[in-house]
Amino acid sequence: MSNTNNKQNMTVILGAAFLMATSAIGPGFLTQTATFTSSLGSSFGFVILASLIMSAVAQINIWRVLCYTGKRGQDLANEVFGGLGFLLAGLIALGGLAFNVGNVGGGGLGLNALVNIPAKAGYVITALLAIVIFLSKSAKSLIDQIVKYLGAIMIVVILIVMFITKPPVGDAVVNTFVPSSGISATIPAILTLIGGTVGGYITFSGAHRLIDGGVTGEDKLGQATRSSVMGMGIAAVVRVLLFLAILGVVTKFPGINLADPAANAGMAGVPEYSGISNPAAYAFLVGAGNLAYRFAGLVIFCASLTSVIGAAYTSVSFLKSFHPVIAKNENWFIIGFIAFSSLIMVILGGAAKLLVLAGAVNGLILPLGLGSILVATHRKDVVGEKYKHPMILTVLGWIVVAITAYLAIKALPNLKNLFV
Repeated sequence: MSNTNNKQNMTVILGAAFLMATSAIGPGFLTQTATFTSSLGSSFGFVILASLIMSAVAQINIWRVLCYTGKRGQDLANEVFGGLGFLLAGLIALGGLAFNVGNVGGGGLGLNALVNIPAKAGYVITALLAIVIFLSKSAKSLIDQIVKYLGAIMIVVILIVMFITKPPVGDAVVNTFVPSSGISATIPAILTLIGGTVGGYITFSGAHRLIDGGVTGEDKLGQATRSSVMGMGIAAVVRVLLFLAILGVVTKFPGINLADPAANAGMAGVPEYSGISNPAAYAFLVGAGNLAYRFAGLVIFCASLTSVIGAAYTSVSFLKSFHPVIAKNENWFIIGFIAFSSLIMVILGGAAKLLVLAGAVNGLILPLGLGSILVATHRKDVVGEKYKHPMILTVLGWIVVAITAYLAIKALPNLKNLFV
């Protein structure tokens, strides 16, 4: 019996790690990587390093406390300050909905590059595949398996393209620690990447999966920590490999504009491209030919599908506290969440104003969520008498709270764009 339990725990631990990692590597990250590598070159490695450090601090703090107590983020926040958890849940659901619109859109772009089907048909196919998963009674087990396989596909495909594009690895390593562009030039990219890979639902996704899988309590703390470290490792591998693959293209064709293929007309060795704007896929096409372009479509589709699953699952896990009906019919609410976000994408396209709102509220989530958890670590009535939180995690955690709170303040003025 213990071997069976250990095997089940390992499946959940790996599934939670991949769920977090693949949620953090959505279509937005792929586009940002192509765009910023085009402008910063090797110095984008420093951006990845900075965002990974911030992510690690947030993830380890959050996963450790939630899995020790067995309380989801919104429930723990409510115990720290009455009503804070409901606010946090509302912000995450709203941000998750908006970003799921983008995830569905990314699925359409991926399928367009992969098999050349119309983007709108790709939106529908992406949504239907995600919905089919949650129609199963063993949806959570399916999620654990699917995110692992799709994550592995992304790593293998990007690795192959990286070898073809032959990036200057030594230069990338040096610039990762001492960016030649100067640190000040990397700050806008760092702020953008942090918002997309640390903010919102992502930091809570794996921890909530572990709680649903029963990996909670003092005796499971080591397993929870290993899962968070594995998740960050997987995300780091994909981010670094993608950066290097695209860096090879940027190095081979100095001055290339990956965000605007038309601007490269007449550049020697660069193929003409008249497809849908897709910086990551275009980079693969330029660097390694048409087959690599199809590979890029596969990577973008895998990233989008796993992000749709992660956003919907985690957003609804935060809504469970609102009413027992939601907890009892969790899968149906997840299906409705996916269907609604897909409908917005099909009818309204990018839903620009919704994405502006999401960007503004998303910045509030990490300082509120991580801040409440750090306060909880000193509240024996919340975490229990035995719990001890490492001082280094506390200090680093408050630094991340301060930085992300600053980002939130900077993002809030964007709300005025909703009314113009």
